[in-house]
Amino acid sequence: MLRNILLSFIPLFVAVDAIGVMPIFVSLTEGLNNKEKTKIIIQSMLTAFLLAISFILVGRVIFKLLGITMGDFMVAGGAVLFCIAIIDLANPTKERRIPDEDLGAVPLGTPLIVGPAVLATSLLMISEYGLTATVLSVIANILVAGFVFRMSVILIKVFGKAGTKALSKIMSLFLAAIAVMLIRKGVLSFFTPG
Repeated sequence: MLRNILLSFIPLFVAVDAIGVMPIFVSLTEGLNNKEKTKIIIQSMLTAFLLAISFILVGRVIFKLLGITMGDFMVAGGAVLFCIAIIDLANPTKERRIPDEDLGAVPLGTPLIVGPAVLATSLLMISEYGLTATVLSVIANILVAGFVFRMSVILIKVFGKAGTKALSKIMSLFLAAIAVMLIRKGVLSFFTPG
């Protein structure tokens, strides 16, 4: 069980990319006091959690209704993840928005913490490692994102802006590799009797 949690945690960690989102959090919350930042962090984590868990629970039912197989989703999800990775690699910065009172929900909770990459990856991890391991991995990754946001000022000083960007690009490369693996597994599933 611990092995499955770890194996599902890693792709989700790459998909969440808390280190890559951290500079956006810092820029959007600049000038806010600790209490306001804490409120935004909690709001972002709660939004991310509710969205991810709802999608995990309802996603499978929708698949059955539409006749979508896991192989279909692996190919489609892998293609989407690959596109997201390429966009992240090609763009010097992620999209930024003007802060408001819902900043924790949008854009931090979604699409920055839990966006298409996390939703696609979480459904795929269920088929690979099971529901319990995936849900625990999603929760752990949301907690990690919250911790990274909380420690953002210190982490930016340690890594520097250039170091943070470099780490984000490395995460995007891993995401592209995971996307290729998912497409490969999805295509192979078409030829496997089952």
